[in-house]
Amino acid sequence: MFPLRDDNPTLRASAATVALIGANVAAWVLLQGLGTEPELVRSICELGAIPGELLGNLAPGTEIPLGSGLACRIEAEPNWLTAVSSMFLHGGWFHLLGNMWFLWLFGDNVEDAMGRGRFVVFYLLCGLAAVAAQMASNPYSATPMVGASGAIGGIMGAYAVLYPKVGVHILLVLGFYVDRIIVPAWFMLGFWFLLQVMGGLPALSSEGGGVAFWAHVGGFVAGVVLIFPFRSERRLAAHRALVARQSWR
Repeated sequence: MFPLRDDNPTLRASAATVALIGANVAAWVLLQGLGTEPELVRSICELGAIPGELLGNLAPGTEIPLGSGLACRIEAEPNWLTAVSSMFLHGGWFHLLGNMWFLWLFGDNVEDAMGRGRFVVFYLLCGLAAVAAQMASNPYSATPMVGASGAIGGIMGAYAVLYPKVGVHILLVLGFYVDRIIVPAWFMLGFWFLLQVMGGLPALSSEGGGVAFWAHVGGFVAGVVLIFPFRSERRLAAHRALVARQSWR
């Protein structure tokens, strides 16, 4: 299931969401060389979050091969700033584009519900919770973690709490069968969350690359919890009034 759009109006321009997308794209261009080598590997090694390194569970000097004769080297002093920088890096074009689409699709309404400044803080806190969850799932992992997926998972968790009944237009692909359907947000986001849990169970306490499922789970849960102190009842009331006006047209 791939979400195409939602039936959820916004109160104003989503400046913070656009700024976060811009920051991710800027990192891809300026720090990761548009995915070219050696900039891509260097950025992942230097700015990606490596659980075993941050927790001191990997010996300094340990080399982590990333293919094509390139490798990351574990430093003696962990750089905890990578917990933040890793949120703005990606492993490839599809990784970046997929994340930015989900951020654009669900971020605008969550931003509406709390305001721009609070939204950015919320985004970063969800991203940090995602990093913590991934580290907890395998504290000895030597695999660098990059991507905005955990922070965006937090936005999706918040969206599920705020707008569970909103219609989400889905591109459904089942083999050769392709259709466009509308499902409530709680179903689409709940199904996504279930897939992350199922995908993460085999990876518990095991080393492996690919998708950081537990980062997604941790970010989503953080979003479900943090939306309550971060949301603005005044903004939500204004949104309900906007929806009511549009329904009368």
